[in-house]
Amino acid sequence: MRRGRVALALSFGVQGVAFALLVTRIPALQDQYGISDGLLPAFLAAVPILAGVGSVLTEKAVTRVRPGTVLRWAQPFVLLALLGAGAGREMWHVAVALGVFGLAVGALDASMNMLGVSLQRAYGRSIMLGFHAAFSLGGIVGASLAWAGARWELSLFVSYLPVVAVLLPAALVGSRWYTEGKAPEPGGDGSGGAGGALSFKLLLPLCLVMCFAYIGDSTVSNWSAKYLQDVLGSSEQLATVPYNVYMVTTLLGRAVGDLGVRRFGAVAVVRAGSLLAAGGFAVVAVAPGAWVGMAGFTLLGLGLCVIVPQTFAAAGRLFPGNSDAAVARLNIFNYVGFLVGSPLVGVLGDAWSYRGAMLVPMVLVLVTLVYARSFAAEGARYGGGHERPRTADVG
Repeated sequence: MRRGRVALALSFGVQGVAFALLVTRIPALQDQYGISDGLLPAFLAAVPILAGVGSVLTEKAVTRVRPGTVLRWAQPFVLLALLGAGAGREMWHVAVALGVFGLAVGALDASMNMLGVSLQRAYGRSIMLGFHAAFSLGGIVGASLAWAGARWELSLFVSYLPVVAVLLPAALVGSRWYTEGKAPEPGGDGSGGAGGALSFKLLLPLCLVMCFAYIGDSTVSNWSAKYLQDVLGSSEQLATVPYNVYMVTTLLGRAVGDLGVRRFGAVAVVRAGSLLAAGGFAVVAVAPGAWVGMAGFTLLGLGLCVIVPQTFAAAGRLFPGNSDAAVARLNIFNYVGFLVGSPLVGVLGDAWSYRGAMLVPMVLVLVTLVYARSFAAEGARYGGGHERPRTADVG
């Protein structure tokens, strides 16, 4: 079980590196392939749309093969697609590469979180935030490597090749130890009888929470630099800082988040995260200057970071006999939120004001408080004296 946990954390970290290397070098991809500003949104939208398709296909695939098998094959495709995007010259080259990347990322995200939910169930305590902390750490590493490539004016292929050459063998070796917990009998853990029957009506609150969380996340990733520079009057160099701060605080919050869940329970942690995130958006909206704005983005990172991992974990507890399908469907709303968030803030900012636009994701994050009870499943609570007895010490 320990090896399985480390192997899965490695997979999350590799995915964080790959995703950051892609999204932080979008301007370079645009220059390399001559993609116009008008066409670029279509390319960017295609990736999360295809990722949603990949998540749906994974739900079907895991009825025949184990999630670890899907993950073992999906991760190399993600890395090779990244390398292909950096190696091509024609427009169709990048279209194919991004298409493969999108499908593989959907399968990868779904299967990784399936395994994470399964391992958490086997451990009998919260460990899901630790996996997502590994993703955040990978994102910081990937963004740093992307900065170095841009700083030294390396081609995308030269930037990506050594990273893929290291991470691909590491991921393949690590995949030997993918492990999942034994699925309980439907309703056998006393979780209210959801068991093996996957009800979208019961899953819907978690889907909305996932969507709202990613609207908030995409707002930070797509608009923090522009907001600091154009609204708060910062320098161009200072405008790059908020997202880096957001990534670091996300990592820190996730690194200690499992301890919070074990001590106070998932409901309390999600409520606290929602309030912190909403407070962060409020500070950003009223900030008189750049430094106060950065303080708001810091609060955002600490608040939003706990919501997504706990949403996946809650789906696993709600449907213990059919957690793989629940995670796959929930994962689709990751991409829905990503697709909606960036244009939503842009449209509101142009039509109204960017300060006012920041209040919309704030309200959406606060809606999570209405659904907070969905994060508790009687008889399947982790931490705070609610751990289930285990017959074997799994660390």
